[in-house]
Amino acid sequence: MKQAKWIRYNERLYTIAPSFGVTTSPYKERYEKTKYRLERLGYTVVEGENVHLNEGVLSSNTPELRAKEFMDAYLNEESNVLFSVGGGETMCDILPFIDFERIKEAQPKWFIGYSDNTNLTFTLTTICDVISIYGPCFTTYYEKPMRLGEKQVFDLLKGEKHLEGFEKYSGEVNNPKSPFHRLVLRKEKKIISQNFEKEEGILVGGCLDCLLTICGTKYDHMKEFNERHEENIFFLEACDLNPLQIRRGLFQLKEAGWFKNTKAFIFGRPLCLDRDILGVNKFTAVTDILGKEIPILFDVDLGHIPPMVPIKSGARCVVSYHDNNIFFDYQE
Repeated sequence: MKQAKWIRYNERLYTIAPSFGVTTSPYKERYEKTKYRLERLGYTVVEGENVHLNEGVLSSNTPELRAKEFMDAYLNEESNVLFSVGGGETMCDILPFIDFERIKEAQPKWFIGYSDNTNLTFTLTTICDVISIYGPCFTTYYEKPMRLGEKQVFDLLKGEKHLEGFEKYSGEVNNPKSPFHRLVLRKEKKIISQNFEKEEGILVGGCLDCLLTICGTKYDHMKEFNERHEENIFFLEACDLNPLQIRRGLFQLKEAGWFKNTKAFIFGRPLCLDRDILGVNKFTAVTDILGKEIPILFDVDLGHIPPMVPIKSGARCVVSYHDNNIFFDYQE
């Protein structure tokens, strides 16, 4: 696997909008404050041309122009870090216009984002063997001092190898009434383990909603990825999917051969956190398909219910579970 260089204190941070642009509150305010905070820390923020646009179908711009923005930033020799400014709904549209062959030949860059950004974090890993970061998008780094998953992203970019989850979690997804709302962790966390103590492998995965769209297309390179990498740990989380849809989605990926080399699974808190449909819930949706023997962690700090621990997609890692928490120790 290829990994970008560790960042410097005066690194150039490129912001791009491969999905939504920053055009509404609270994201506009958060974007500007994040930019201000990071520039005060010594970084230079370089904006892509689509960042402040809303000219596409539920997106910043046309698929061609969104893909061009990404490629221009990725191939720019002055860039080392690319932050997506947000998630969204139609990022898959850019995939036909991404030149993965040129990316394979280029110096690897950090790309950071989650949710809809799975369309790039996953394909960069599985097609190009490039490590990316499945973590918070650019508009959430506005707090001073930086904390939680946002701080951990910069820890990873600077070479930190050990990360761990948080003591509690928040029931809030967003608070548009207060742009600079400080996330409060009030809810007691309870990670559920099925035969999971310590596992080592290549981390791969993302948002299940997006992975189902990729499965079976020409951007589905999991067969080739499994041929190159014998052991992996799949990390998954869900946004819009209910328990039945999660169950069907896991069936699809399993039958497509995606989990051939998977030795363990990590599941983040889904948005349908406590929903039950005729006995199908976030647990049975998984175990009915994957079985009750394979190591699985449920309700880890990952996904749309914050906080989230950023994950280096494509990196070799020892993942362990004890004392109601998850621990990542990267081997790269």
